[in-house]
Amino acid sequence: MLARISLFILFSTNIYCQHYAQSIRGVVLDISSNQPIAFANVSINSLNIRTQSDSLGNFHLKNVPIGNHSILVSSVGYESFLANEIVVISAKETFLNIQLREKRATLKEITVRPRVSKEEPLNSTASVSAKMLSVEEARRFAGGFDDPARLVSAFAGVSSNVGNNGIVVRGNSPKSLQWKFEGVEISNPNHFADDAAFGGGVLSALSSNTLANSDFFTGAFPAEYSNALSGVFDISMRKGNNLNRENTFQIGITGIDFASEGPLKKDGLSSYIVNYRYSTLALLTPILPEGGGNGVKYQDLSFKFNLPSKKAGTFSVWGLALKDYTGITAKSDTLNWESIDDRQSQDISLYMGAFGVGHKYFINDRVYLKSTLAATSNGFDFSINELQKSGNLRPESNVKTTLTNFIYTTYINSKFNAKHTNKTGIVFTNLRYDLLLNKRVGQNMESISNENGSSFLLNAYTNSSFNISDKLFINMGVSSQFFTLNNNYTIEPRLGFKYRVNPIHQLSFGYGLHSRLEKINYYFAKDQLNNSELVNKNMDFTKAHHLVLGYDFNISESLHLKVESYFQSLYNVPVIKDSSYSFLNLVNDWFFNEKLQNTGKGRNYGIDISLDKYLTKGWYYTVTSSLFNSQYTGGDNVWRNTRFNRNYVFNLLIGKEIVFGNSNQKSLGINGRVSFQGGDRYSPINVITSSRMQTVVFDETRAFENQLSASTVSHLTISYRVNKPKTTREIALKVLNVGQYHEFYDFRFNYKTQLVEEHREAIIVPNLSYRISF
Repeated sequence: MLARISLFILFSTNIYCQHYAQSIRGVVLDISSNQPIAFANVSINSLNIRTQSDSLGNFHLKNVPIGNHSILVSSVGYESFLANEIVVISAKETFLNIQLREKRATLKEITVRPRVSKEEPLNSTASVSAKMLSVEEARRFAGGFDDPARLVSAFAGVSSNVGNNGIVVRGNSPKSLQWKFEGVEISNPNHFADDAAFGGGVLSALSSNTLANSDFFTGAFPAEYSNALSGVFDISMRKGNNLNRENTFQIGITGIDFASEGPLKKDGLSSYIVNYRYSTLALLTPILPEGGGNGVKYQDLSFKFNLPSKKAGTFSVWGLALKDYTGITAKSDTLNWESIDDRQSQDISLYMGAFGVGHKYFINDRVYLKSTLAATSNGFDFSINELQKSGNLRPESNVKTTLTNFIYTTYINSKFNAKHTNKTGIVFTNLRYDLLLNKRVGQNMESISNENGSSFLLNAYTNSSFNISDKLFINMGVSSQFFTLNNNYTIEPRLGFKYRVNPIHQLSFGYGLHSRLEKINYYFAKDQLNNSELVNKNMDFTKAHHLVLGYDFNISESLHLKVESYFQSLYNVPVIKDSSYSFLNLVNDWFFNEKLQNTGKGRNYGIDISLDKYLTKGWYYTVTSSLFNSQYTGGDNVWRNTRFNRNYVFNLLIGKEIVFGNSNQKSLGINGRVSFQGGDRYSPINVITSSRMQTVVFDETRAFENQLSASTVSHLTISYRVNKPKTTREIALKVLNVGQYHEFYDFRFNYKTQLVEEHREAIIVPNLSYRISF
């Protein structure tokens, strides 16, 4: 009997003290040539777990306890690399892509601090104004809402809103940002994109389930980035687990989400990863603005297949798609009409898609060729009908556009030696368009644009990186663009350097000339006063000189300070002659059709400061601050504030992770964010004319003289995670605008009070979700 009790106690102890562990796999590559590094040392020093990479650079750390770890990677002749904040859960393997930088050959060894993963971007040619966005941050940080676009709004130099995720970079319009996906420029990948603001939307279609770590640039980017004026969001997808099948399912107030990844064959080479999300805001209707929840539906799909071959290189097939719909019905009772919005019915449907086939081939151990053939498409269908007092609906406007791009991009990367690496490439983009835009003017519907056809945007670039010494890195290149619609072209030099004063201090400098096309519909806008002439067909690129000076202070392996000062000089900006109007302030006017000239200017200057305390001992924080000024000249050559000149932005992100349980298999995460920023600018209201016209009329002779009040917005994320032997489960509450800040949307003329009033809404977006990985 005593023996049976002893066995029971022993068995029970084994159950409740079970050791929860998982594997960390990965590959170690040369950062310049992408060749595998054999026999690299990979270790978790705090646990005395270590291994070496094989002849193909692959490594496998087994039986790693669940939790957060730092991985140290080193190899003879290379700088050491520290990958921190690596999260290990019981249900899924963790895969790391480690890139090491070759040292300059020296006669004596010097002590060099390991390069920390969080301190530098993935793109090794970036000298300044670039920050890596980790997938774990997108899931953990409050206000991120699993949306990369909302997460980067906490970066220094960036501001945004609650109602839309448009990214304002250093005082520039959200439309000036370029989105890249798997190395190809894509259209705005946000749900309900370009509705409230060009460049913004409600929520990104990019899921943190499939994304790899990515880069976000805020200025002076390398030569490989063209057709971008304010910044670049360079996003990639993970390859998927090539040995084990893994799945994740999530259900919440905003909808459902399912992801799966695994091997395509048993050979352990090819893999797939796929994610599908379906959402509806119907459950949030009681706390959203009137009409903001009913009828709102959206869904998205992303996937990637990784297909290595024995001799022909590695192929990849990837895709991203979204589809949205929402509608608003006019109020039938005229007594309930307070503003123009109450008497309007709106229907909005849109889609976006991108599909590509990539190929990477190593010519030898120092040269590789990478090519992609892709197609991107987006359609926007937006109609407004106004209810008359007679009860009839009268068409007011409609937008029906389909834009499809066929893209071929290829580049050759050559590592000549440890000092010099060159990347040279070309991009051919065939822009196809089908445009129909109509708007009521008086009693008639006027055709703003009715065009279909195609044009080409051609780009060529070359960029060389020089490791002059273990302290000095220089990056220089040139990029060029040619637009066949009007034969406009641009040649853009780029230059940057980083100087490592000592292991903890670094100085950096960057310069670049950058340019961007405007939305294609503006090139085909028809002016009825000029016999429907395409008055803006010859519109040139908007251009900007970027100058950045940076300083990095590595206070410790877990604490990093970065300071950057910058100046941007914009020119060739489309403006209206003898007017305050400038495209730098454009938000979402689909129906603009006045004649433009490329004589406007702009200037943005300021300082960005970031202090990052990485996740160690269960807690982290990030403090960012930006002080800046953003000004422009219109066609009247008068310097004014831009619409986006908020002057200052401050962010505090902080979080604590509490680990408990017999085997530390449970964790409670509490994460918060507070943002304080100046208000957008606006032009004074012309009260007398607004009253006479019964609509809002601005005094554009005093453009953007006024400023909205500053805003303080707070977000909260609370998560509870439980690891089981083969599953990981998480319950999370993520709340946007938990402090109920009333955000400004627009000005509206109130029919009842006969006054122009601010329209503000306290939009609170909570998502209570259950997530299981298995």
